[in-house]
Amino acid sequence: MAASDLRTTVLPRFPAQRIANWLTAAVVAALLVVLALAGPGAVSVLRYERSAVLSGQAWRLMTGHLVHADAAHLAWNLAGLALVWWLFAGEFTVGGWCLVMLASTAAIDLGFLLLDPGIEWYVGFSGVLHGCMAAGLLAWLRRDRDWLVIVVAAVFAMKLGWEYFAGPVPFTGATLSVPVVVEAHAYGAVGGAMAALWLLRRGSSRYAPL
Repeated sequence: MAASDLRTTVLPRFPAQRIANWLTAAVVAALLVVLALAGPGAVSVLRYERSAVLSGQAWRLMTGHLVHADAAHLAWNLAGLALVWWLFAGEFTVGGWCLVMLASTAAIDLGFLLLDPGIEWYVGFSGVLHGCMAAGLLAWLRRDRDWLVIVVAAVFAMKLGWEYFAGPVPFTGATLSVPVVVEAHAYGAVGGAMAALWLLRRGSSRYAPL
């Protein structure tokens, strides 16, 4: 299968669709900023809290990923969003990216609730960003497995492995006032990868199985 064939079935073909992808990122960024400006009171009501979720406050499963501990935390995630979109914005449609973000969110929440009962609370968008990164890299690998793509994917996998077994990357962790919940990165990457596999299979099924 030619790369151009996959591109016409998976990637946005018109400038308007690419603009819509960037508008999606802008909307997400604006939402993160607005919630940050709402202050600490909003964070306490919206963050993921295990006990509150189990008592029926289900909205925290979604909103916990949209609020941040402080300005530095927000800045890191906005920078991450800009980087991920700069690299991968054209890999899926707006609907595809929404699915990736929702799947990443769901995977993180399920991981916290079922596998990590010790995580009492969580805030931040970084887990979802790791899901978007995993999805974008899978799209790259599906289309073009040259050495640079493989190296980038390997570095990303090594980062996840380092975090899971050794803890946060030192430089990032030192700039934040709250602990880095590395489990969110791993669970988010799994959710994003699963969504990407479904999207890529669906987009290329007329030509060849993924």
